[in-house]
Amino acid sequence: MDMSSGRERLVVIGGDAAGMSAASQARRLRGPDELEIVAFERGHFSSYSACGIPYWVGGDVAERDHLIARTPEEHRSRDIDLRMRTEVTEIDVAGKRVRARDVDSGAESWTSYDKLVIGTGARPIRPDMPGADAPGVHGVQTLDDGQALLDTLARTRGRRAVVVGAGYIGVEMAEAMINRGYEVTVVNRGSEPMSTLDPDMGRLVHEAMEGLGITMVNDAEVTKLLTGQDGSVRAVATEDGEYPADVVILGIGVRPETSLARAAGLPVGEHGGLLTDLAMRVRGHQDIWAGGDCVEVLNLVSGQEQYIALGTHANKHGQVIGTNVGGDYATFPGVVGTAVSKVCDLEIARTGLREKDALRVGLRYEAVTIESTSRAGYYPGASPMTVKMLAERRTGRLLGVQIVGREGAGKRVDIAAVALTAKMTVDQMTALDLGYAPPFSPVWDPVLVAARKAATKVREGH
Repeated sequence: MDMSSGRERLVVIGGDAAGMSAASQARRLRGPDELEIVAFERGHFSSYSACGIPYWVGGDVAERDHLIARTPEEHRSRDIDLRMRTEVTEIDVAGKRVRARDVDSGAESWTSYDKLVIGTGARPIRPDMPGADAPGVHGVQTLDDGQALLDTLARTRGRRAVVVGAGYIGVEMAEAMINRGYEVTVVNRGSEPMSTLDPDMGRLVHEAMEGLGITMVNDAEVTKLLTGQDGSVRAVATEDGEYPADVVILGIGVRPETSLARAAGLPVGEHGGLLTDLAMRVRGHQDIWAGGDCVEVLNLVSGQEQYIALGTHANKHGQVIGTNVGGDYATFPGVVGTAVSKVCDLEIARTGLREKDALRVGLRYEAVTIESTSRAGYYPGASPMTVKMLAERRTGRLLGVQIVGREGAGKRVDIAAVALTAKMTVDQMTALDLGYAPPFSPVWDPVLVAARKAATKVREGH
């Protein structure tokens, strides 16, 4: 504490969702005369939507700056000392200080803290193989990454894009490149795209992607990235073949960026993320908090810690941390694992547990799959929708829902997310009073059709 002024100092590592939400909320609760806030960000941008990068690259979002919620100048105008292009290289827990390095000049200095927030985010998984760092190979984790990819696309004459990985980023980037008029091949190590779905639902995504003109290569492990005479990437190689590429986009997931925290001896879980209590305080450390893509979260359905990198969680974590740092009280109880995505006009949504998740944690279940429509069948624009639902055997408790369909499919998963949080049974769900009119749904909403079928199967299983 600064004894001369009686002020505490909050240091924040990471200038995006969790870190700056925490700083902003702490500032709302405590003025500059009580709390000094210093934040470090190693990149060029603060408080931006990484989730929006594929839509900016694809042209749905016109300007990069539309993805920025608050600029460094806006943060500074609220008495938050945000230092851009400054990377924290060491946390000294015993001395309550951090060492930071100016990325451009290399100058280093120590800054002491009374309270510390770690919001170091995630880092993209880059394959450890020849050619992985060649020009034309891109990740899309940060705005800097997105800008670098757009710069490459502006320079490149060829129109062949290979996307490595078929999770959320992979399918979203496949769509972005289709929108830009590229020939797109997706190379995926899994049996079907979207491994966050069960394979039978992933199959529907696979068929839809091929219908959009995307070449899907499943069960394929990339072995190397081949480069041309100029050193730029020219093809992606697997054991079975080569796929020509003028640009390669890596969408093989992210890992929590916890190297700083590990070096400082802070506790990490089996997925590599920092472990926190319900107040988002790092376990065993009274004055250190962590949130966003660098932490593990409790899955309320499985009862186990999980790693999920999503902007919704990061912003909530920041709000909770800032409230606690600011002297009030808040908790983050956990998640049910809800996510939604799209590839062109196909909407993909999931919440709760997949079949293999349920088996892994020892839950026995009944699974049902139904086909319905987004609106009353006779109403113009009704489109097919597939809903898969898992319910616990004997008790009938809802365990998970996956939805694949066209317009109106994705956000229906929110019904299931609320039901999971409330620990409802599928039988209770059948009585939910959901909004109905022919332009919005059939008389029985697709989620309720699945709940009825699951409830019947649970009763028959007794």
